[in-house]
Amino acid sequence: MNERTTRNRTTRWLAPCLIILLATGCGPGSLVRTSPMSTEQASAIALLEQGQPEQAAAMLENQAALAKTAGRRMPLQADAAFAWREAGDDARARALAAQVDPRRLTGPSQSRFALMSAEWALTDGRPAAALAALVDGGETIPSGLLTRWHLARAQALEVSGNAFAAAGERARADTDLGGQALRDNRNAIERLLSSLDDTTLTQQAAALPMGDPLYNFVGRTLLRRGLALPRQFDRGEQWRFDTGGRPPADRDGYRPPVKLAVLLPLSGSLAQAAAPVRDGLLAGYYAEARQRPEMQFYDTTGTADGALHAYNQAVESGADFVVGPLGRDEVTALFNQPTLSTPVLALNRGEVPPPPGNAGFALAPEDDGIAAAEYLLGRERRNVVIIAGSDDNAKRSTQAFTARFTERGGQIAATLELGDAPGDVSARLTSAAGAGADAVFLAVRGPQARLLAPQLALSGLAGVTRVGTSQLASGTGRADEDAALDGIVYPTETWTTRGTSSLPSASATADMLPTARGAAARLFAFGHDAWQITAYLERLANSANNSLQGATGILHLDGFGNIVRTPSWATFNSGIPTPIYDGG
Repeated sequence: MNERTTRNRTTRWLAPCLIILLATGCGPGSLVRTSPMSTEQASAIALLEQGQPEQAAAMLENQAALAKTAGRRMPLQADAAFAWREAGDDARARALAAQVDPRRLTGPSQSRFALMSAEWALTDGRPAAALAALVDGGETIPSGLLTRWHLARAQALEVSGNAFAAAGERARADTDLGGQALRDNRNAIERLLSSLDDTTLTQQAAALPMGDPLYNFVGRTLLRRGLALPRQFDRGEQWRFDTGGRPPADRDGYRPPVKLAVLLPLSGSLAQAAAPVRDGLLAGYYAEARQRPEMQFYDTTGTADGALHAYNQAVESGADFVVGPLGRDEVTALFNQPTLSTPVLALNRGEVPPPPGNAGFALAPEDDGIAAAEYLLGRERRNVVIIAGSDDNAKRSTQAFTARFTERGGQIAATLELGDAPGDVSARLTSAAGAGADAVFLAVRGPQARLLAPQLALSGLAGVTRVGTSQLASGTGRADEDAALDGIVYPTETWTTRGTSSLPSASATADMLPTARGAAARLFAFGHDAWQITAYLERLANSANNSLQGATGILHLDGFGNIVRTPSWATFNSGIPTPIYDGG
């Protein structure tokens, strides 16, 4: 190997390192100011920002070749390198970047170069170098790159082990994201916060300044763990309670709307589910002796178009608040509208979050999974066997359970997916028991769980903590058969196990109303709570730790308009559902 070849290889190896060192001002020499941006450079940057990076890169590189001074040439080369990278030509970008002295860069050119250098450092597995490059962008970061800047810092901080700071950077990027990118970012924030213990999370939340975009995320995590908030959520100006001529709130916070519209699929495939929701809402409405709003129901027919049509009808009729719609597609269609002139309490979780000033309430399978994970983690159970059915509810609750349990340090000993007839899984259960499993999560209905009970006993898992989802109560009702479920804990509605002061007992109500019987009782309680939230929404929104003792559980409103529900817990005792008053 000759001397020239050795020197070339050394230069190629050193170039990326020099880029990072120089971008952070660590290289020798003094800072040299660049010349102001020329008209030609500004035109090329405009092309870059308009999504034409290849044309911009060629223009910038050509301008750099014609530049007569280093002060003029360096920012052109730096921007050309950035543009080539945006165009997908990483090799050409790196070759140009190696010729740049970052000390000669200022303003947006310096920020673009620093971001590019940091993203290369992350790709190369050097998070410390990425953080050094992104130390301070100030006001020079082009607005279109600010989100990338925060996300790059978040990635570097996470790899470096600073989960809370990484979540903070993602929270700063959140407002400029949409669609799947927004959902992925919020899931990442939840994952990062879930990795922190209760004490750390509480202390860090209290230290956040007013208006910090991370606070609402941290507050929601605290609520889900049953922990107090250090202060109320940062809601800005999103809620409007003084419109529509509402009278002042009563001492207990009761302040319903003046004209209430309820959007439900009274016809179509969802009509059967809507009936108990409607009757539960009416039960809460007529149980209130104080002034109640004028109320009108609108049929959404269970379709997205039907929901939009019903909402527009409600607005035209002068409604100052809307409850519903019920279907997931209906909620998604409504929350995707550019503006909602009348605020909404949606009765499901759509594909997009509630817009500011609107709320969502759901009995989602994911919430069961999260509640079960927190239940086990709160009892120091760290190695779980998952037994799940094959239906959509079981899959969704299992996915949420797995994510939350592992994010917080738990391990999955085994995962068994079963059909309606479980078959013989005793060998796999015995293997999991031998591996030290200390808990079982059951995302199955009652009949499946009854068939599994003997196998759990024979495998040695009958004595460990067993927690199910609300599905466990489905298909039960005969104590002699359900005795096989004794000891399994599951989340449930307060009304059906303990009763609530705002409704007659579940058994008495079921004697009077078919829509309050069996599995429909859960939706009846849900409808009742929809009325309660409507009447007390201002109280929930404007205080730190105010809650509602609802028929479905304890209800809070998080900083994003979602009702966070803390369920009651029950177990089977001699085959009879029995409340657990201390949470187990």
